[in-house]
Amino acid sequence: MFLMLFGLLLTGMPLAFVTLLVALIFAIGWFGPMAVPLITSRVFSFVSSFIFVSVPMFVLMAAILDRSGIARDLFDAMKLISNRVRGGVAIQTIFVAVILAAMSGIIGGEIVLLGLLALPQMLRLGYDRSLAIGVVCAGGALGTMIPPSIVLIVYGLAANVSIGDLFTASFLPGVMLAGFYVLYVLFRAYFTKGVVPDPDPEIIPLAEKIALLKGLILPLLVVTFVLGSIYGGIASVTEASAIGVGGVLLATVVRGEFTFQLLRGAAMQTLATVGMIVWIGIGASAIVGVFNLMGGIDFVSSLIIGISDEPLYVLLFMMLILFVLGMFLDWVGIALLTLPIFVPIIVELGYDPVWFGVLFCMNMQVSFLSPPFGPAAFYLKSVAPPDISLGDIFRALLPFIGLQILALAILIMFPGITGR
Repeated sequence: MFLMLFGLLLTGMPLAFVTLLVALIFAIGWFGPMAVPLITSRVFSFVSSFIFVSVPMFVLMAAILDRSGIARDLFDAMKLISNRVRGGVAIQTIFVAVILAAMSGIIGGEIVLLGLLALPQMLRLGYDRSLAIGVVCAGGALGTMIPPSIVLIVYGLAANVSIGDLFTASFLPGVMLAGFYVLYVLFRAYFTKGVVPDPDPEIIPLAEKIALLKGLILPLLVVTFVLGSIYGGIASVTEASAIGVGGVLLATVVRGEFTFQLLRGAAMQTLATVGMIVWIGIGASAIVGVFNLMGGIDFVSSLIIGISDEPLYVLLFMMLILFVLGMFLDWVGIALLTLPIFVPIIVELGYDPVWFGVLFCMNMQVSFLSPPFGPAAFYLKSVAPPDISLGDIFRALLPFIGLQILALAILIMFPGITGR
């Protein structure tokens, strides 16, 4: 089954259709036509999950942010603190990435936004090109870890664990990773000559400071309403996602940016993104269902558990599998193909599935940056200056991949960071 899966993927067929085709071939070939209703019932239970409604909502939030000037004003407002520190614009970019991640949880839009706002400014000021590229890609990918992350929502659906618990557990690790990026920038700024320009603390008039601070108010209000309503127990994740869309739409109205074209463009982008996620989910649900019926889950469980009597080695082997798959497959496919197999093993070994969810998301952070198919690099390439090649981007990402692996190791050694 897996040989056929990877063989068809090498032909260039989309993952969603490959998984569905392989599932149908093996279902009919192994069990006959009567197995098809089992596939459809499994698919229906996946797509009819109420929590799944939050996915298009958060994607729509990101799409509206993409088309409004909220992110641009947020970036401009952060210069009030950045122009007094060496490497200030790079640190400002990471802070803005954290706030944008807490608003929508979608990485593609974040990287494109930061690639248009921050990268040209850093290059113009004389920042080292590799550092500027790495900060934009790694910062933009923080949407994977910081709630409300779509990766966490899909993990919760696939692993059947509380998404609210996942959000609570992943917040501190996400901020910790952002802190690692800031420390790395400061280290390079103060100990490597010529990497960043000397700070130029311009005097900003009070009136301009007030105008810039206004750019912080609306994004912080949206973040407060979305995350505050979840953590405060006022709203579920699905309800909070709708609150977020309402907040971002209201913000565009207040700013005088709302148009029908903006809403239509955001809706069309949401349809395309969520359509892709749903189709991959349908295909992955089908293939995992057939795989389970054929006894595959028992085979893989005994294979993985048989590696060692030490649960830690089994966990590290799973992390290695996810790391290798992350080089070649989309995170949605990885989540929906592996988690139905991995999570029961994790529970059997005595580990917390919520903690494992945070590890999974941190691992997917690495997959967003890792060659040869790291999506973050391709997102940035689409808006980067022509003289920046994909090779340049991937080389710039290597130190940040190292920081992500360090953060993953710390979470494995000190699970208490997640509060579990």
